[in-house]
Amino acid sequence: MKAIEIRNKYLNFFKEHGHTIIPSAPLIPENDPSVLFTTAGMQPLVPYLLGEKHPMGTRLTDYQKCVRTVDIDEVGDNRHLTYFEMLGNWSLGDYFKEESIKMSFEFLTKELGIPVEKLSVTCFAGDEDCPRDTVSAETWKKAGIPEDHIYYYGKDDNWWIAGEEGPCGPDTEMFYDTGKPACGPDCQPSCDCGKYVEIWNNVFMEYFKDGKGTYTKLKQKNVDTGLGLERMAMLLQGKETPFDTEIFKPIMDKLEELQKVDNIQSRRIVAEHLRSSMMIIADGGRPSNIDRGYVLRRLIRRMIRHMNKLQIDLSEIKTLIEINVNNLKEMYPELEKNKETIISVITEEKDKFVKTLAHGEREFNKEIEKLKQEGKSKIDGKVVFRLYDTYGFPPEVTKELAEENGMEIDSEEFDKLFKEHQEKSRMGSGQKFKGGLADQNEKTISYHTATHLLHQALRIVLGEHVKQSGSNITEERLRFDFTHPQKMTKEEIQKVEDLVNEQIKRDLPVTCEEMSYEEAKKSGAIGLFTDKYGDRVKVYTIGDFSKEICGGPHVTHTGDMGRFKIKKEESSSSGIRRIKAVLIKDN
Repeated sequence: MKAIEIRNKYLNFFKEHGHTIIPSAPLIPENDPSVLFTTAGMQPLVPYLLGEKHPMGTRLTDYQKCVRTVDIDEVGDNRHLTYFEMLGNWSLGDYFKEESIKMSFEFLTKELGIPVEKLSVTCFAGDEDCPRDTVSAETWKKAGIPEDHIYYYGKDDNWWIAGEEGPCGPDTEMFYDTGKPACGPDCQPSCDCGKYVEIWNNVFMEYFKDGKGTYTKLKQKNVDTGLGLERMAMLLQGKETPFDTEIFKPIMDKLEELQKVDNIQSRRIVAEHLRSSMMIIADGGRPSNIDRGYVLRRLIRRMIRHMNKLQIDLSEIKTLIEINVNNLKEMYPELEKNKETIISVITEEKDKFVKTLAHGEREFNKEIEKLKQEGKSKIDGKVVFRLYDTYGFPPEVTKELAEENGMEIDSEEFDKLFKEHQEKSRMGSGQKFKGGLADQNEKTISYHTATHLLHQALRIVLGEHVKQSGSNITEERLRFDFTHPQKMTKEEIQKVEDLVNEQIKRDLPVTCEEMSYEEAKKSGAIGLFTDKYGDRVKVYTIGDFSKEICGGPHVTHTGDMGRFKIKKEESSSSGIRRIKAVLIKDN
């Protein structure tokens, strides 16, 4: 069964069970500084999990495009992916454990045709924060899962929370028995031997964990589920890895045809990183030296390094992109729509990296000359790491060049430094999540409302060509990206600032209406990121000044927001300007 067939079966199944299909949110989160990318299906839905009413109802289902960056260096093995698709269904205060489990069992056994004996499940064992989940275990048993296929585990395995605080609860996980031999008499789903593969996770969110580690009951019980599409396609097709499925096969075949050196790991890295990069670019991502731009740059450059290892001419990148577009356009029409942009962005980054490699080689030659003068034949690990960290010079290239010069590198010291670097990167990635997706307070809500005032003020001062292309909000400031071809003048900046402050002083009411997307457009509401909207949307109106489609939340009136001050106006990328601004509460 192909991946797109699994996706369609999933969405149609839950639609038939009263769920509304909602579109995938963009990979680049709107107004959420807590993460670099959308990492899970629940991420865009946190306000609704906490009790805000969703315009599409209490039963939702979708496919969600996701990027997780922690394991980039693991990509190349037989299972890790940076970009993946997560199928999900949600109950926002509607059904709970019993109905969720019954639907999961029915979908797996009837829609996908998985034999019951192939399935095992795990449930929460209980602790001082939450009791043992006997309800889930009994429901699985009644559905048809044998008792000896039901396991209990603690918080490390069967508890889900996004970050360190936020909505959370026990979960029940479903595992597929691959038929591989057991690793021993105690082999069970918690083993990493490969016999059992997790395929679905149903989270029963009924708690909120605060920053002090205290658990309180949520005002509504929710269900949040996630099923990995690539993994399910691999298992149902009887393949060993996702790279053997139709998602990757055309690109893998082409890489094998083009390569002059056979290396399965490098082919997987090129295939995976190319798809991930294309998906990020299609959703508006661009390479840079910080945050998500740095991740994209790293993906593209790692892909190029491994094309070099395979000795594939870099001019073939355009061909590889076109193969991916043709293969994946049914699943992701945005790839075909943005094909020329994708080619342009990746080609430009490739050209920059080729120059970087040339620069790194010059630095390497300087180091070699020093060592020769000192009569040494081993390159210090710190030097190898500096070439990598400062110049982006790949360590394997340093090793090859060292060998050509009759030298070796201190691999042990480099590995130690590289692991420290990885750990810092992972901690940094974790910090991006630490704030919690539910970190909505008076300050961030005021800043969110301020972006609406700023957007409209920019359109009045600069023209209606201005459109929001991204924003980032913290408790301290807002960052707003918008389309505009040139630097703003001091006079324009002052006019925008004055216009926003005028609306704040007017103490305008902020109201919300639910309507169809078509009605919203006819009403004159500005629609941002329009491909993410469903049939019903929320329209926030700020007095007689601003009207936008948005998920919220916002202040109820503008008077208490504080004084708006633009701190900086700068270029973000070609044709995109960026404003950084603060709200100052005057005593």
